[in-house]
Amino acid sequence: MNKELINNIRKLIQNYAYTSLQMHETIAKKAGLSGTDSKYLGFFIEKGKMTAGELATITGLTTGATTGLIDRFEKRELVKRQFEKNDRRKVVIVPDIEKIMLLFQPLYQEFRIESEKLITSFSEDEVKVIETYFLKSIEISKRVIGNINRG
Repeated sequence: MNKELINNIRKLIQNYAYTSLQMHETIAKKAGLSGTDSKYLGFFIEKGKMTAGELATITGLTTGATTGLIDRFEKRELVKRQFEKNDRRKVVIVPDIEKIMLLFQPLYQEFRIESEKLITSFSEDEVKVIETYFLKSIEISKRVIGNINRG
């Protein structure tokens, strides 16, 4: 493949990543959160309740930083700590998904609408190529993260 084309695509990917970070940071700030805190709320939306240890594992944060994160979310009433029914020593963090969604839905509405218009402007075959690219990119990123963590 043409090296110039590969370099152009890499620049576009980098520009997309930067712009995406800016948008998410802007939305988070409007919601009264930091960009990373708002993204960590996404883990709760995706996975539901979890222990602090599980949250630390998926975020890569230390246990102390995870406690601070949970404290900030709890103060905003976005999550609550609950004892596990079968083992009262175990505490799970339970998200208030409805409250989280109410916080973010209005801020992401334009992006969701415009993204859907963009996606539907492509053929099904083109969407499959885009989907394949993202799935494989996610695999690569996870592998690199794992390799870095194993050091």
